[in-house]
Amino acid sequence: MEEILRGRVHKYGDNVDTDSIIPGRFLKEMDPKKLAEHAMEGIDPNFVKKVKPGDFVVAGRNFGCGSSREHAPIALRYAGIKAVLAKSFARIFYRNAIDGGHLIPIEIDDSVYDKLSDGDEIEVDVSKGIIRNLTKNEVYNIRPIPELVMKIIKAGGIFMFRYEQ
Repeated sequence: MEEILRGRVHKYGDNVDTDSIIPGRFLKEMDPKKLAEHAMEGIDPNFVKKVKPGDFVVAGRNFGCGSSREHAPIALRYAGIKAVLAKSFARIFYRNAIDGGHLIPIEIDDSVYDKLSDGDEIEVDVSKGIIRNLTKNEVYNIRPIPELVMKIIKAGGIFMFRYEQ
């Protein structure tokens, strides 16, 4: 796993649910690349046209609430998202992101959320716990990722079955 991630911000508000991340009509799809074609379709129909590999989703509170679909972090990851920065996560989304090795869920404070704007280019230094906003020439602290969580992420998750990327 890369320790420094770089990309653009795609910013959303509170309570982005799993149906917004990957609408229910696509849950029979098993190909992660096809899931990615519909990532964030429920809240941002142009998301997949805007996102580039390495970009970030930045969100408010309770990101990934709703049903416990594992498809949500898979769709985001295969769309190019490496990490989601949010004020808080729904517990099941947080675990699915980590356990599947799909995304790095990073909790941020309200002040960091307020300073990040849609389209900002940022670097996230996971090991140092900082975000560098390259667009605004600012630096913010992030909450440390628990050691056990980092071990799971670095190992690529805990699931035996992995999609080829």
